[in-house]
Amino acid sequence: MTGAAKRLLLEILGWLMLLGGIAALVLPGPGLLLLFGGLAVLSQQYAWAERWVDPVQLRALRSAAQGVETWPRIVASGLGALAIGCFGVLWIISPPAPEWWPLKASYWLLGGPWTGVTLLVSCLIALALLVYSYRRFHGKPEAVAALEGEIDEADEEWSEHRPHRHD
Repeated sequence: MTGAAKRLLLEILGWLMLLGGIAALVLPGPGLLLLFGGLAVLSQQYAWAERWVDPVQLRALRSAAQGVETWPRIVASGLGALAIGCFGVLWIISPPAPEWWPLKASYWLLGGPWTGVTLLVSCLIALALLVYSYRRFHGKPEAVAALEGEIDEADEEWSEHRPHRHD
């Protein structure tokens, strides 16, 4: 593969991951993880993306730490991930539209089996991240404090390097 083709492929991958991450912030899926991955790929080509990698990574880790602070959060996160997986199985099985469905049957379970596959992948990623977060942060206030310190340092560095506008 030529250098130009590799660069183009990585750039397309980075932009797709970035857009997918933005969408996954409101849709089921690992939004901050995809944003981080997209920025990490794009940071090889763009200085602006490189400046955003650490802040997004640290906020993703903060979200992970907050998600396992209490047992109700852990249970809710696990149940949410399993619910996404159940919907994935439903899409893969693709049962016929029920009688109560008000639209045409062709609008039932849009996207077909591949939507189910992506939902199952999202479920597995969410469960893996939950286990990772639990092992890294649950019951470890020193790890959370260290992370908060890193975020504060990154915020200070960001504000020092950010161009200031004069009003």
